[in-house]
Amino acid sequence: MEKATRLHFYHHGDPGRQDEKKACHFCQIRSFATHSLFPVTIVNTEDDAVLDPHFRFTDSSILGKGVEPTKKEFLTGCECIDGEDCRYDACNCLQDVEDESSEGEGSDETPGERPRKRVYAYHSHGARADHLRSKYLASRHPIYECHESCACPPDCPNRVVERGRMVPLQVFRTANRGWGVRSTVEIKEGQFVDKYMGEVITAREANSRRAKSHIAQRKDVYLFALDKFSDPDSYDDRLRGPPLEVDGEFLSGPTRFVNHSCDPNLRIFARVGDHADKHLHDLAFFAVRDIPRGEELTFDYVDGIDDSENDALDPEKQKDMTRCLCGSKKCRGYLW
Repeated sequence: MEKATRLHFYHHGDPGRQDEKKACHFCQIRSFATHSLFPVTIVNTEDDAVLDPHFRFTDSSILGKGVEPTKKEFLTGCECIDGEDCRYDACNCLQDVEDESSEGEGSDETPGERPRKRVYAYHSHGARADHLRSKYLASRHPIYECHESCACPPDCPNRVVERGRMVPLQVFRTANRGWGVRSTVEIKEGQFVDKYMGEVITAREANSRRAKSHIAQRKDVYLFALDKFSDPDSYDDRLRGPPLEVDGEFLSGPTRFVNHSCDPNLRIFARVGDHADKHLHDLAFFAVRDIPRGEELTFDYVDGIDDSENDALDPEKQKDMTRCLCGSKKCRGYLW
């Protein structure tokens, strides 16, 4: 690893080396706005491997050709004056939240006022403030947050994902699964870790990239469909058709290197800011249990919803399946 990093540490400050600096993974992660407080680091104590030189770190997704966000004149936010109001059903950002997601905390009633039902996704007070509620963690509910078009302040309690990653992450070389990710601090159950980022592309472009890939299933590891709100009967034609996809193979954040596990400690949730941009929702990683410092971060690549478990019992199908190396007690044997 020393040979690969020597150029960065000893020469990137020299005049005339700006192109090298742009291509350096260490310089890319040092440019993140949160670097001084929550740095991303890269270590390899296993072998001489380095990250793909064609890969670029980013702290935000980019929109590919043919992908358009909603025009600003159609964006709307809540009119809550105080962030406290953003926890209740009167907040416009929570208009699509299902009642059952309130986790039985009941209503906060004041004599003479309309009862207000607590419906937002996060705990409000104490050590678990800003952490996802238990019922949310066990669900597939999308998370609706306040956002930049809202009147509420930046410290609104319903802007957890919008405020960004607040845990340091380390991309490290594993013993048998290539690169992985861990944190240098303990992560608590329900805590937001980071988003999955990359180039947001059309379904047609995603299929084209799959076709060009030597191993299509390998490409699928980096492609995530934004299909949480896909609906053939939707009034929004962007939700009726094939969903957009996020390609993180050559442009992404540190979560691009998170490995699979059949017994994961992370789960991806769809996070919505402006409701007019549901077709461009975020993919947010949250911890589903307490994660000790240094433990590898993992999520279930298929989230337990495919037929690989049954296929793994068929010797003929096993020939074309990818063996799982997660090593957990709940390992299904094969990824797909």
